[in-house]
Amino acid sequence: MISNQVLQGTIDSLKGITRVDIAIADIDGKVLASTLAEEQEIGDMVVSFANSQADSQAAGGFQFFKIFDEHQLEYVLIARGDTDDVYMVGKLAAFQIQTLLVAYKEKFDKDNFIKNLLLDNLLLVDIYNRAKKLHIDIGVRRAVFIVETKNGADSGALEALKTLFAVKTKDFVTAVDEKNVIIVKELKPTESYEDLMRVAETVLDMMNTEAMIQAKVSFGTIVNEIKEVSRSYKEAKMALEVGKIFYVDKDIIAYNSLGIGRLIYQLPIPLCKMFIKEIFTDISPDEFDEETLATINKFFENNLNVSETSRQLYIHRNTLVYRLDKLERSTGLDLRVFDDAITFKIALMVVKYMKYMETVDF
Repeated sequence: MISNQVLQGTIDSLKGITRVDIAIADIDGKVLASTLAEEQEIGDMVVSFANSQADSQAAGGFQFFKIFDEHQLEYVLIARGDTDDVYMVGKLAAFQIQTLLVAYKEKFDKDNFIKNLLLDNLLLVDIYNRAKKLHIDIGVRRAVFIVETKNGADSGALEALKTLFAVKTKDFVTAVDEKNVIIVKELKPTESYEDLMRVAETVLDMMNTEAMIQAKVSFGTIVNEIKEVSRSYKEAKMALEVGKIFYVDKDIIAYNSLGIGRLIYQLPIPLCKMFIKEIFTDISPDEFDEETLATINKFFENNLNVSETSRQLYIHRNTLVYRLDKLERSTGLDLRVFDDAITFKIALMVVKYMKYMETVDF
C-alpha cells in the first residue's frame, strides 16, 4: 500500500504543474491526501461514487475517478472543476497513482518473494514461476550477505543499507527476522570472493561511519541459480555463528574461509564431550591458567616455532620449553609434535564450541 506521505507528495507535484486541486480518498470517503485549501464535505459523494458503476463522474463542482488494484477498487481521486481540462488532469493523475500502486505492489511482492526464497518456503516450480512474473533473473550469479547489528534489531541499519544498494536495482535488501538485515547481491560473471570481501568492507565501513551502528558482516558462497540462494543464506548464517565462537575479533566472516571451525560447529554435543574426555583425562581445559593459555595460543600463532614464541612472550627459550614440558606431563600431548599440536588445537576449539552452545539462546 502506498503511504499517505507519498500520495501527498505526488498530488502536490501535480498541482504545481497543472494548478488543479486534487484529493485522494479511500472507498469509505476518508481523505488520505489533499491540496484543497479548505475542508469540504466530499465523503458522502466519494462513497456514493464508489458504489456506482461509473469509472468517472462529475458532481458538486468536482470530478471523481476510480483507481483499481487488480480489479479491486482502492482509491477515489477527486479533481476540483468541471471543465474538459480538469477532466484530462484528473485522468492523468489517476493514471499516475495507478502506476505508483502497481510499482509499490511489485516492490512488496518482490520483497515477499525474496523472504520466502531465503527461508525455503517455496516449491521449485513456484520459484521459477514467481521469479518470471516479477521479472527477476533466474540464471545469474548471486551471493547472500548478512549484516548483524550489535544491539539486535535496528531500523536504521535496514534503511541505510537500502540507501547504499538503491541504485543496484537487481540487488535486494530485506529482513527475515528481528536481528539481521539480508542483502541478496547479483554478481557479474567476473566477480570473485575478493570482490565479495570488498563489498562486505564497504557495508561495514558505511554502517560504522555513516549510520554509526556497530555491526558484523558474513556472506555465503556464490551460487549460479535463484533456487540456490537459500543455500548461500544458510551458509552466511553459519558463518556468522561460527565467527562468534572461533573468530570473535573478526567483523567480516566468509563461509569459505571458516576452516576447521565449520566442521566442529556441526558436531553433536555428546560426541564433543566424549572427545574431550578422551583427550583431557587428568585435567580440564578450564583449569589452565591465563599464562598457560597465552603460551599455547602464541605458540600456535607462530606455527610451533619455539624461538619466535619465546621472543614475542619476552621469556627465555628454556622457560618456554619448561612450560611445554609441564603441559605435556599434564595432558600427554607434546605441542612441539605436529600431530599432538593438531589434536590439542582441535580440542581447545571443541571446548570453546561447547561453552558457546551452553550459553546460546535458541
